[in-house]
Amino acid sequence: MAIRFVAFAALLVVSLVSIAAEPVPLADFAKHHQFVDAKISPDGKHLAATSIIEGKRVLSFIDLAGGVGVTVHPRDDDEVYEFWWVNDKRVLYSVAQNATILEEPELTGELFAANYDGSGTDTLFGYRASDSRSGSTGSHIQKKESEYAWGSMENTLRDSDDEALIYVRRMNWSHVTSAGGEQLHPEVRRINVKTGINRSIAVSPLARANFLTDNQGAVRFTSGTGNDQKFKVFYRADDKADWELILDESDNSKVATPLGFNRAGDGVYFACAGSKGRGGLCLWDVATRTFKTLWSGTGVIGYEYTFDEQDIFAIRTMPGRVAVTLVHKQAEEARLLAELMGSFPGSDVNFVSASKDGKKVIVQVQSDRDPGSFYLYDADAKKVSFLLSRAEWIKPETLAVMEPFQIRARDGLELHGYLTKPLGQEETKNLPMVVYVHGGPYHVQDGWKYNANVQMLASRGYAVLQVNFRGSGGYGGGFVEAGYGEWGAKMQDDVTDATRWAIEQGVADPKRICIFGGSYGGYAALQGAVREPDMYQCAIGYAGVYDLVLMKSRGDIPQSIFGEKYLERALGKDDAVIAQRSPINNIDRIKAKVMLIVGGQDKRVPPVQGESLHNALAKRGIDHEWLYQRTEGHAFYDEANVTDMFEKILAFLGRNIGTAAPSANPAAAPSAPAGN
Repeated sequence: MAIRFVAFAALLVVSLVSIAAEPVPLADFAKHHQFVDAKISPDGKHLAATSIIEGKRVLSFIDLAGGVGVTVHPRDDDEVYEFWWVNDKRVLYSVAQNATILEEPELTGELFAANYDGSGTDTLFGYRASDSRSGSTGSHIQKKESEYAWGSMENTLRDSDDEALIYVRRMNWSHVTSAGGEQLHPEVRRINVKTGINRSIAVSPLARANFLTDNQGAVRFTSGTGNDQKFKVFYRADDKADWELILDESDNSKVATPLGFNRAGDGVYFACAGSKGRGGLCLWDVATRTFKTLWSGTGVIGYEYTFDEQDIFAIRTMPGRVAVTLVHKQAEEARLLAELMGSFPGSDVNFVSASKDGKKVIVQVQSDRDPGSFYLYDADAKKVSFLLSRAEWIKPETLAVMEPFQIRARDGLELHGYLTKPLGQEETKNLPMVVYVHGGPYHVQDGWKYNANVQMLASRGYAVLQVNFRGSGGYGGGFVEAGYGEWGAKMQDDVTDATRWAIEQGVADPKRICIFGGSYGGYAALQGAVREPDMYQCAIGYAGVYDLVLMKSRGDIPQSIFGEKYLERALGKDDAVIAQRSPINNIDRIKAKVMLIVGGQDKRVPPVQGESLHNALAKRGIDHEWLYQRTEGHAFYDEANVTDMFEKILAFLGRNIGTAAPSANPAAAPSAPAGN
């Protein structure tokens, strides 16, 4: 099969930006992506995309034949968040709004609808959904009602133009806590996509759970973590059967998550531990209720589904660069994906959406240096056409390459990570280096993909080291389990071991290393300065936790039984040990220069965490950098605030570990740290 590549004819009007002079402007790294997602209609005639217009995210529709576009602006001052085609003409979408002084819009939990020509706009679900319009079902007259609940798409029901399944989470406002109402058990509802009238068809026995439907749209599985912090899976034979517990981590210590039914409907794919305990794909036989391992590996990041959504044909992994393993090699989708990967060498290629007949497909292409672009594949014409770029001002050729690495921790555990060297300095030794620690920390992973923070640092001459320490996602349940109770201990040792590896390889100048991270990464940055006072010359804590005992009472996590139990599992139960692992109680061990970045509206890690450490350092007369933005949350959102943060971070790094030569002049010698 030969695929032709053509330039798509003016579907969306976007300005062309010439390649930015080196170095890349910081504002370019701080800028929100112009396009977030793009999906094709079931009949293959229209494209829907989330785009930024006048600073707000809206929903744009394009007629693929005529190139005519229509933009739908949400009501009031809302912004489109996610969207889903529910038939050839209609899209359901969720919104976010600025309800407080917080810069970043927050999801409202509502669902809205609009047709591709801009008509039929309506509020279908949520607290603003009530109206006087009614619908008739038999002899009964119904109307949609407003309710304070959170909804999202569960299943678009590709064989129904009138209905879809939505996931609903309600609150019991008779039991009000500081975090709001008490969360009720989630449910699945069948909703009319024109009237908004809906009815419940399944309620999970778990308070926090996901659902899985079969290929006919019946809700067959629900799974999640209980208050005992053990993962459970419930199954039922059909919509009328009772839920039956089939897997309980409490009984066998095994975790397997249902992903989808196979085409025959007699088997269910599960993400499982695999034969090596580091990840795998299993098939559960519905009749015998037994598992068969289909594939074992590591670094799982997702799965590729057939265009008709009836089967899985490939596994996507990222132990290093993105790799694809075919489950069904004879599937047409497998052949197409293989050819497209060959046409975009060095990139990550995956399918986003397809028309109902599978003849038109939206393809996403991205990489470590490219935030991503969308293409249209036309099976009849056998051609691939460019549609749009997420951030066309980002030029991949001006950015640095992420190189995967693999090491052994001091206790023998296999660790994976990435090293990014400044462009043009790939062979340079003894670079100033930033150890960049991801947040989460559990089930989250650093991957081979565009990261604005990493590229910003590399563009200014810093090597950047990332490691997926124990507890990170993608390497199996055992790897996550190994991180519980290890905050500031073995999890921190993994970061230290990766840093020592970079020094031994000659990459990092041992006298010019800074550690930086957000959320858990902010904790790890300061704890790294505590545990290894002679390794890091500076530490940057961004929305970090510095008092673990305080974490058990402040913030949105401990405001529920589930959250309390999670913190017990993550941190341990011994407050004396927890206090000892808190940076705020070990300030006297810190030799590194410190920078603290705090958002005044942070609900996950309340600003008191940063403020307490800030005050404690000031009380001891320890000079440090303090960046506080009153209107920002757990991560800075406003482009101007992010740009300002980048400028201050770079100034701080320059004063403490110096800079290497910028990529435009790779032959220049590194400069020495100022004032050292």
